[in-house]
Amino acid sequence: MSEHQRATPETIGSDRIAVDAMGGDFAPEAVVQGALLAASRDGIPTLLVGDEEAIHAANDSLVDHPLISVRHASEVVAMGAEPASSVRRMKDSSIVRAAEAVRDGDAIALLSAGNTGAAMAASLLRIGRIKGVTRPTIAVPFPILGSTTRCSLVDAGANPDATPEMLVQFAQLGAVYTRSRYGVARPRVAILTIGEEAGKGNALVKEAVKLFEDGDWALSCGADYVGNMEGNDLMSGAADVLVCDGFTGNVVLKSLEGAMEIALDAIRAALVSTPDAVATAPVLDPILTPLFNILNPKLIGAAMLCGTREVSVISHGSSNADTIANAIRTTSELANSTVVQDFRDVFSK
Repeated sequence: MSEHQRATPETIGSDRIAVDAMGGDFAPEAVVQGALLAASRDGIPTLLVGDEEAIHAANDSLVDHPLISVRHASEVVAMGAEPASSVRRMKDSSIVRAAEAVRDGDAIALLSAGNTGAAMAASLLRIGRIKGVTRPTIAVPFPILGSTTRCSLVDAGANPDATPEMLVQFAQLGAVYTRSRYGVARPRVAILTIGEEAGKGNALVKEAVKLFEDGDWALSCGADYVGNMEGNDLMSGAADVLVCDGFTGNVVLKSLEGAMEIALDAIRAALVSTPDAVATAPVLDPILTPLFNILNPKLIGAAMLCGTREVSVISHGSSNADTIANAIRTTSELANSTVVQDFRDVFSK
């Protein structure tokens, strides 16, 4: 095993991101190119973990790169593999070794675009969860038009079979994340269900509502409970945190991301469909480009696994180089924030 260290070894591990170089549909090429973009655009150092030969084959400029190191791992957890057993069995997999790099202080955060369940399992088994957290949850930020803040959807896929008690804890984690990440002083928390009226929802939601109506959980994390909300409220600004089980959240996430990408592609196609449409481009481009940037899910590129001892971030399986670069930037921002300590402060009470 070898590792090509960057030019300032005294800062190795102090600020670099451990990236699962073999995770994702287009790995390792897209991951390597994303790391190079993150280095050139934002000056963010990364530790690429995976098959060393394949990583260097993706771009030979990695040798002696001042901001990028490579650490060999001989195994890869496939996208369709069973997460927990794969992580336990494949101890030299890229996701396990990347998580160990964070555990051992060789990196400050973990990023993977690979198997989501494996990323969660590796984070739990190697990095560990904060004391008091039963199950970490994935928080995905969605844009709110006309606002610089975002609505956090929790859980977006980590826990398909949640309990009512887990939903309450997801709300606490989501509230802390939203306050720390977006500066919302007192996050408004709602439950995602099929109707705003009291009593609407399945058995899980109805049992959870009883717990949510007890205000102790909200006091502990500085949140306000605002009741039931439907899916069309996600980007309305009516709530700052929308809580659901991981199965529902992941379906919502994939559906909205797909719809936004289709809508953006349709608008782009319409703008070049006729000579008259092309002629409007100089007028419309300055208006539409900011909107595209707000709605494009790839510009965020990452969702935090809230509740682990160190920052662990999950990116899209279909991530391209730009998405990976954006995900590395997001991961670095989270790792250099107070969010993990903020979680500890709430759950240590």
